[in-house]
Amino acid sequence: MASKESEFSFKEGPDIFSPKDLVQLRRPGVGVANDAGDLVLVPFSEYSLEEKKNKKTILLAPLESAVKPLEIPLEKGGEAFWIQSRTVAHVVEAEGGLEIYALDVKFETESKGYAGVLETPESPTLIAKLPTKSATNFRYSAITGHLVFSDYVYPDGNLTAVKEHDEAWESRGNSAYVYDTTYVRHWDTWVGEKKLSLFSVRLFQDPDRKWTFGGQFANLLKGTKHSSPVEPFGGTDDFDVSQNYVLYTTKDPELPEAWHTKQNVYIVDINGNGKPRELTSGKQGAIHSPVLNAKATKAAWLELDEDGYESDRAKIVLYDLEKDVRFTLTQSWDRSPDTLAFSKEGHFIYFTAGDEAKVKVFVLPIPPTPSESTTHPSLDKKYTSPVALTHGQAASGIQPLFTGRLLFSQSSLTSPNDVFIVRGLKRLEDDILQNEAPLQFKGHTEQITRLTEAALKPKNLSVGENFWFKGADDKKVQGWALKPKGWKPDEKKKWPVVLLIHGGPQGAWEDQWSNRWNPNIFAQQGYFVLLINPTGSTTFGQEFTDAIAEDWGGKPFIDLQKGWKYALDTYSEIDPDRAVAAGASWGGYAINWIQGHPEYGFNFKALVGHDGVFDSNYNGYSTDELFFFNHEWGGRPWEKKSKSLSQKFSPSNFVNHWSTPQLLIHGSKDFRLPETESIAAFHALQQRGVRSRLVIFPDENHWVLNHGNSLKWHHEVFRWFDEFVGSSK
Repeated sequence: MASKESEFSFKEGPDIFSPKDLVQLRRPGVGVANDAGDLVLVPFSEYSLEEKKNKKTILLAPLESAVKPLEIPLEKGGEAFWIQSRTVAHVVEAEGGLEIYALDVKFETESKGYAGVLETPESPTLIAKLPTKSATNFRYSAITGHLVFSDYVYPDGNLTAVKEHDEAWESRGNSAYVYDTTYVRHWDTWVGEKKLSLFSVRLFQDPDRKWTFGGQFANLLKGTKHSSPVEPFGGTDDFDVSQNYVLYTTKDPELPEAWHTKQNVYIVDINGNGKPRELTSGKQGAIHSPVLNAKATKAAWLELDEDGYESDRAKIVLYDLEKDVRFTLTQSWDRSPDTLAFSKEGHFIYFTAGDEAKVKVFVLPIPPTPSESTTHPSLDKKYTSPVALTHGQAASGIQPLFTGRLLFSQSSLTSPNDVFIVRGLKRLEDDILQNEAPLQFKGHTEQITRLTEAALKPKNLSVGENFWFKGADDKKVQGWALKPKGWKPDEKKKWPVVLLIHGGPQGAWEDQWSNRWNPNIFAQQGYFVLLINPTGSTTFGQEFTDAIAEDWGGKPFIDLQKGWKYALDTYSEIDPDRAVAAGASWGGYAINWIQGHPEYGFNFKALVGHDGVFDSNYNGYSTDELFFFNHEWGGRPWEKKSKSLSQKFSPSNFVNHWSTPQLLIHGSKDFRLPETESIAAFHALQQRGVRSRLVIFPDENHWVLNHGNSLKWHHEVFRWFDEFVGSSK
């Protein structure tokens, strides 16, 4: 084994996008425009394998000018955000806490005989100090000079006392965590006494342009039992800031968090005066993306109906704060929006939503407020028929600007995020209001940044070929095919094929970039890549998404088998005798399930399972978010229906059929699917005498995030596949 490992190496070269290239490629975040709408700030990181260092930078780029963009290295890392149209705030770690610096920007557009300028002529100025190092998710209200952010505090809610409490906790004389309620641990963290809260503090510039920091931190959630943003993934998308108010979502404080998803929406005075006021009805599940219009007269959020189900259809809910009326806008639209934003004037709402494996930008006009709160308002068709502004790839970070423009970021199978701008929306908005018939947007979209274009251009990545076939119950099922590097249309060469199976299971292979499971990495290493979105996948309607519940080993595998047959019949260049498969999370479950069902006829020569389910019933007890198992398996793990489904669909019950060589990978900090799942599967394979390998990352969670670990992950995966279906086979 050792000699084979030393012989294996990635395919690399100037025209090949290798795992090393992926690890070192720039990783852009979402672009954010300043209030003036003439500059965009884009954070990105870039890892150096040689230095073993991740370098952070921000890019400032003009939106309506040809002046050259400016890159500003952040030597100390940290977050950056706009506090004025010509001032960027930069947050860095310092002794005892965080320091916030103001970085002034000089921007002059080009004119006849003058090339224009974009620069930072002066050194950053220290304008504020925070007492902890964990403050994050900064939002700034320039009108009133309020800085809002999140941070962890103890039950007393006192931000300035956190350091003292931390020292007392660390010197308590033991290492025990003691629990009387769930959560015990969540995602990758053992839960302690500290909870996230939202704070506001005054930070303003006087007429002499001198910054003044108030230093008095108002805990906006003190005494409420609320915690926001909602962990583990909540951020600035869990709250919004206006001139006088903060709108936020939180898990319902009266319900056990581990087996409920119900969230409420509240509005609170930005100074912390008075108690938060609830805006939700009390009959809802999870909540996402609460936003306010500019005048704070209307609020909107994305609401799921079912408590205990995180993949229910998200609907846009509007709340008229002046009339105290709440109503659902997209009750009849069979897609789930992701993010929301009011237009600058507040008459339209823009949003992103997945649609057939793409994430598009849509717009709807705001209808007149009904006379009373309702989930089924009677609305004209123009208020319920979203108009798409984009039709491909994956949009995020939408931000309406003045003069009929919209900023957004967009990635694809061939590129990480870049910033784009749409113009001409005023005319579209007028047309929507004046017409009942469906409209098509014909405005202009311009790409603003090209952060990875030079690095990726010689690699010739595959855009992916979209295909459809009939799956279970004769439903249409979608997939992607990526041709291998070196493929030629008239050549009769046969290529090894890899089937990649997505997680979730309520997820999808979208026309979107990934730094972890990147299909083009597999194609560039010489594999024909198949991505299938089987039953349970999102973006194809709620019925299709819901259909996997209580049927994990059923319809999805009919889809995978039929999709596999369709691909073999359609693409003659695939070598079915050199087939492999890999998947993570539910995809890891699928790998373990396929192991026990050779009758499916995939004929895989090797398998890779990352953080997958081995024993479903055990997972119902051991996972952190218990609501997920309870929904997917028809009840709690000891209940009759759930036990019956586990007996039917748990991979552990079919180990007697396992025979395919398998690589198992797991993170020790994965509390969603504990590492014992892969250890148990590995033990089963070893005792059955099946060629197998176990790779454990002690410092990783459900994902592999460390750059060095990512490279090791790719090495293990491709070395494993190469052993069984490589070029010498």
